[in-house]
Amino acid sequence: MRKTLMILSLLAATVSVEGQVKKQATSPWPKVEQQMRPWTRWWWMGNAVDEKNLSAALAAYAAAGIGGVEITPIYGAKGFEDRYIDFLSPKWISMLNFTVKKAAALDMGVDMNTGTGWPFGGPQITPEFAASKLVVQRYTIPKGQSLSEPLLVQDEKQKKAGAVLQAVTAYATDGEVFNLFDQVDATGHLNWSPAAADAEIYAIFSGRTLQQVKRAAPAGAGYTLDHLDKASVDVYLKRFDQAFAGKSPGIRSFFNDSYEVYGANWSPAFLKEFKRLKGYNLSSHIRELTGKDSTSTESGRLKSDYRETMNQLLLENFTQNWTEWAHRYKSKTKNQSHGSPGNLLDLYATVDIPETETFGSSHFDIPGLRRDKADIRNVDPDPMMSKFASSAAHTGGKTLVSSETFTWLTEHFKTSFSQAKPEAEQLFLSGINHIFYHGTTFSPPDIPFPGWLFYASANMVPANSLWPHLKGMDDYFSRCQSLLQAGKSDNELLIYWPVYDAWASPKGLDMPMKVHDVDEWLYPTEFYRQSLKLAELGYSFDFASDHILAKAKASRGQLLTSAQASPYQTLIVPAARYMPLKTLEDILALAKNGATVIFQELPEDVPGWSNLEQNRAAFKSLIAGMGLKSLSTGLMGNTYGAGQLLQARDLHQALQFKKIEGEQLSRTGLKFIRRKLNEGKYYFLVNHTAKTIDEWIPLQAKAKTITILDPQSGDYGQALTQDKEGRTWVKVCLQPGETLFLQSGTKKADKSWVYLSQPAKALRLDKDWNLHFTQGGPALPADKHLDKLVSWTALNDSLTTAFSGSGVYSNTFMLPQKLQREYVLDLGKVNESAHVWVNGRDAGFIWSIPFRARIGKLLRPGKNTIKIEVANLMANRIRYMDQHHMPWRNYHEINFVNINYKPFDASVWEPMPSGLIGPVQITGYN
Repeated sequence: MRKTLMILSLLAATVSVEGQVKKQATSPWPKVEQQMRPWTRWWWMGNAVDEKNLSAALAAYAAAGIGGVEITPIYGAKGFEDRYIDFLSPKWISMLNFTVKKAAALDMGVDMNTGTGWPFGGPQITPEFAASKLVVQRYTIPKGQSLSEPLLVQDEKQKKAGAVLQAVTAYATDGEVFNLFDQVDATGHLNWSPAAADAEIYAIFSGRTLQQVKRAAPAGAGYTLDHLDKASVDVYLKRFDQAFAGKSPGIRSFFNDSYEVYGANWSPAFLKEFKRLKGYNLSSHIRELTGKDSTSTESGRLKSDYRETMNQLLLENFTQNWTEWAHRYKSKTKNQSHGSPGNLLDLYATVDIPETETFGSSHFDIPGLRRDKADIRNVDPDPMMSKFASSAAHTGGKTLVSSETFTWLTEHFKTSFSQAKPEAEQLFLSGINHIFYHGTTFSPPDIPFPGWLFYASANMVPANSLWPHLKGMDDYFSRCQSLLQAGKSDNELLIYWPVYDAWASPKGLDMPMKVHDVDEWLYPTEFYRQSLKLAELGYSFDFASDHILAKAKASRGQLLTSAQASPYQTLIVPAARYMPLKTLEDILALAKNGATVIFQELPEDVPGWSNLEQNRAAFKSLIAGMGLKSLSTGLMGNTYGAGQLLQARDLHQALQFKKIEGEQLSRTGLKFIRRKLNEGKYYFLVNHTAKTIDEWIPLQAKAKTITILDPQSGDYGQALTQDKEGRTWVKVCLQPGETLFLQSGTKKADKSWVYLSQPAKALRLDKDWNLHFTQGGPALPADKHLDKLVSWTALNDSLTTAFSGSGVYSNTFMLPQKLQREYVLDLGKVNESAHVWVNGRDAGFIWSIPFRARIGKLLRPGKNTIKIEVANLMANRIRYMDQHHMPWRNYHEINFVNINYKPFDASVWEPMPSGLIGPVQITGYN
């Protein structure tokens, strides 16, 4: 017994040379769980799935480090119709149940699109429940005459769809307005004539957009539903109730893609709901609503009320309704609210997991990062746009906020992991903490290369030549997300979003706030400009809607938006023309209860026409009662109850007055985001600049200890710190493209971080490389001996030019008997990813710029061996296939298009550089 205890004791501890027992090292990295890993959107083409291949696919995804799948059924490949499964049929439900069970066994999760393709709709949506639009017909009646033709909808498609007359309004030239709906008989004839002046008649009909579900799967085609109408949403969801037979399908969350319901500016009950919400008859103002004057302030007021009503109907009848439905199945909702004609913050906040998306590529200053001219879109992904989703999560105290990631990041088959990494990091910096790849197409193994593919995807599929190295990127994202999902957000500022300024635009009717249109509704605003400026000054912030402020409370001088959220130090109100009376009352109540509120400028007026004069008078009275007085040049202010009101055109001036400072580390060019823990904080630091940042940086508060965590390698160590100027300063060194986490707290790491200083002369491995191609196609090239490192495409070998796959480079090198403290392997230029072994031991994946890794623990004095497996892009093989007219794409509906939605043709491409280009260097550090 004693011997057994001794063995157990030795297993639990490490004995030093001096005989002292040390505790086993404890890593500060949390255990990576399912939702901390990246997930992927999983397209089921034609629902042509089966248990055997679903099982194999899920196992491959899990092995690559993917934590879950988001099932979205879409159109299928031609010639495989006999494999199709109707959406929500008993067989389809059986495949779903199998997927959920198999995924759970692999420690994976499953989300499910509540539909096929996008947006929501299908065969259960008859014209009665389809997305609606306002149809307006105009007539002129001279004084004393009658309208001879009946008021029937003229458009043949709208006739078939059952467009219904809802209002008839006459505008006389003498200014009188007449509501004449009750004077239209059953045949549509108007029994009225203008007595005093000529009149213009507006007949409005509730019509249908006739939009069909895009990219629908079998048994998923049909009209898009009316999201503004509860009865339509209920009819839509009833089909799922019938398919589920009252049983929970066991998925984590139901998903809804971005709102792309085109032209849906009406609903049959809109007039009734408008009267309920705004208190006056919209039918009396149809001319102003549908007029072409894009400068009229009065028209803008009417449209503000119209858009606010649309927002409320969408919020109540779809978003809240759908979320309550999902909860009955013990599932969550995950919603992409952008593109909706409503207040994005409220729509995001209503669901369990707000989700943004990236579309296209961003510019980064990282040297060597490829961004081809053809990949540049009209609007780059914008971190401020992503902050609408993260702000909704943070203000509501929600743990997860996700993103559809890498949609059209580059042209097909040309996306490298190096390009994906900073794009994802930009999302992390904006508060997103769960990546969903866009995405992965299920493809049976009997489908030849490249398998079934979706036309707008980054092709995260096993057929991708980079797939063998995907685990390197997945592990990196998983480590990042394990920390970014920990604790709570730690942002000091809450910034009010003046949505009513956007809603007051007299241009157009509904106002979908799209990712692609931020240059119209977001970029021109002072809200956006000030947010950018505050971020540059090192401030962290979230956005707040009127509804979020209505629920907020002030406590001990701070703002609380929910019981689960972190408090904010102050509320920022950017220059806004319009603000509802209720919102101003809520803001002043917060100040009265102890909060600090900083106005860039005082709002000018209330929005809309509803109770305009009463609201305006009360609004002006509140503004006058603020009693602001000069505190210094450019700064006004006043004590207001237990709090304080400030006004400054320069918001930074007001923040400095309150001694609220941004993080000074931003002056180095580093970007960051913070998370608050029970003890201490996490800082995520990102170097997207063109320079190495090797210096002491200040943190906002003092910390007893700082641990550096490297999400690329999983290494960690105690940082060098010093206290000065009332802050903790920490030594960091980051190459362009590198990141790290800082963990502040009271517990020291069990080892020190090894800083790379005093480099020795680099050992260059310039020649004598052996290259052996291991997997890929169209055929494996013969082995090569390389006197120098060049692209495969420069080897004067047609097989290597056409090849996509992996090749292993091997070499040997000598080191002195006395080794340096640490060694860094620098691969130089890599096209596109590498997996390295040193002396037969795994040194990990080196998959992104700067293509460096620490390898000191793997080296030995004297002779050493190195193997570098490099995977290139799919592009060269696809080029070869198109040049030889080899069929590989044949799909229903959209088939396969390029990044500009034109027919895809890779035959005209130049070969993409491939392989290890170097120079390869090994540098020792003392």
